Amino acid sequence: MRHLRALCAIADTGSLHKAARQLGMSQPSLTTQLRRIENALGAELFTRGRTGCRPTPLGRSVLSRARPLVAQMSLLVSETRAAAARADGTRLRIGSTASRALAGWLRRLRQRLHGTDITLHMDVSANALLRAVAAGQLDVAFVHEVEGCPLRVPDGLVQRVLVEREPQFISMARDHPAAAAPVVDIQDLARDRWMVDPTVDGEWDGLRRVLVAAGIDPPVLHADYHTAASLIVVGEAVAPCQPTSGPRDDMAIRPLRDDPLAVRLLLHHHRPAPDTAALYETAYTELAAAYREAALRTATYRQWLLRHDTPLPCAG
Repeated sequence: MRHLRALCAIADTGSLHKAARQLGMSQPSLTTQLRRIENALGAELFTRGRTGCRPTPLGRSVLSRARPLVAQMSLLVSETRAAAARADGTRLRIGSTASRALAGWLRRLRQRLHGTDITLHMDVSANALLRAVAAGQLDVAFVHEVEGCPLRVPDGLVQRVLVEREPQFISMARDHPAAAAPVVDIQDLARDRWMVDPTVDGEWDGLRRVLVAAGIDPPVLHADYHTAASLIVVGEAVAPCQPTSGPRDDMAIRPLRDDPLAVRLLLHHHRPAPDTAALYETAYTELAAAYREAALRTATYRQWLLRHDTPLPCAG
């Protein structure tokens, strides 16, 4: 079953790197595993190229048999876990991409849901979290969807929109010339090196679309955002960031004129049964309240909200 899951992950992501991340293993380990599977079968299941991995005709045949088996095993596991949860007491398994609202959300849930076993799983990939909810490994997933790059939502999940359009701001060195203005024109950053994390679903495609539309072609560095921060503060790069970010003494965070970069904030879960409807409603309500707190304590975002007369999500 482990081998079948690996084959499905490679086919779904089209990349050994992305599949390895989804499976929680290193790329060399997955490459070795695929080689062993192909050696055992005596034929290649995927062709490797610059654009990624694509199933061979034999690979497609194997996948057509493997997918139902993997789905049935996932269903068996999720149903067994659900039965165990009902026997052991209430639990809430949360998945989330990075958000400044997350700490407040967890705090509020623990205050509201006494006796509930609340766990958290973080992932840079929103699509991976949605697959985990569909497989019964998580109960809810709080994710962001980059504008123009729709997520692949599995069948059977309920989607609730927390924020229809959250603008993405720009982080730069405190002494960057553009930081002198309250709103930054993207043309003023045409000569800067931009940093983006390509492992975040849609992040690079969304940024590239905006840069092309603006008619600029700045140098781009692919790296994680933790690394980005150390380079931003010394003026080596600029990067998109959540509007709830900051404040920091060594970094300026500014909105972009006309807000070309944006995401949609979403909460996904299974269709509620009578015994889970109240739990899911509480999860959404407390998330909305936590997001309001995070937004209003950030001066730059608070001012943006006032200028645009944009309502925050209702907390009840």
